Amino acid sequence: MGQDYYAVLGLGRGASAADIQRAYRLLALKSHPLKCREPGARERFRQLAEAYDVLGDPVRKGIYDRFGEEGLKGGIPLECGDENAWAAGYVFHNNPDKVFKEFFGGDNPFAEFFAEDGSEAVVPFGGLRGRGALKRDPPIVRDLHLSLEDLFHGCTKKIKISRRVMNQDGRTSAIRDKILTIDVQPGWRQGTRITFEKEGDQGPNVIPADITFVVQEKPHPRFKRAGDHLTYVATIPLGKALVGCAVEVRTLDGRLLNVPVNDIVDPKYRKVVPGEGMPLPGDPRRRGDLLISFDIRFPKQLTPDKKTLLKSALLS
Repeated sequence: MGQDYYAVLGLGRGASAADIQRAYRLLALKSHPLKCREPGARERFRQLAEAYDVLGDPVRKGIYDRFGEEGLKGGIPLECGDENAWAAGYVFHNNPDKVFKEFFGGDNPFAEFFAEDGSEAVVPFGGLRGRGALKRDPPIVRDLHLSLEDLFHGCTKKIKISRRVMNQDGRTSAIRDKILTIDVQPGWRQGTRITFEKEGDQGPNVIPADITFVVQEKPHPRFKRAGDHLTYVATIPLGKALVGCAVEVRTLDGRLLNVPVNDIVDPKYRKVVPGEGMPLPGDPRRRGDLLISFDIRFPKQLTPDKKTLLKSALLS
């Protein structure tokens, strides 16, 4: 004959969900091996956990109420329709501490019920902190990779997440998808954090984790960012570095800048174009600067005539 989970919790078959929770709370505290030193306390504690694991879950409870322990653990025809379609049988994970921890919450939930000397502490009516301890899951941090164009103009990113959501019975859960919308503002920088509070997995006696996205800038083929400024490397031949030239730069918003360079360009020279950098966070009407540095191409060889001309021009 199978064991009677209701009897283990000291309940009758008509017990409600609240009755089952109340019975497990009281008996688990009373029979916990840290509190009860009697022989068999650990086994009693394990039986209570298995009983609550079954009766605290509406699906398992329904199967047990109808088919008993044999049907629960041996499997039953799905929906009792096709006699050849059998559901997998229930197997208790044999970890009563896991059931206790999930019920009361906290990394060490039992510590709040007993003083250091093992004596019982005062517990508010209804359980720990009145309704059961709430454990706060650690935040979930994910990277949000954005192009410089995204950060220049601003954009909207929609991110689908899958999380565990509690059902209306407050005890069972299901995986559901949700769309999180991020309104990227012009000028956001690498490392900007966007937090969605309590959007992590839900669970009994658990405060869902916050989900935080951290901006990461994608590499750009033309520019590098330096704070609110943009840097650009222009490649020019040595002759233009000496006599002057104009540099064309395609901006992030599609304009073609024609930047005159009238100075002699040495390897350390930098041309500053004001107001052509990134929008300033909080005030996108203002912008940083465009900083142009130069990669000077030297000729691979010179004819004797050109060497003579250069000596005449540069060494005179």
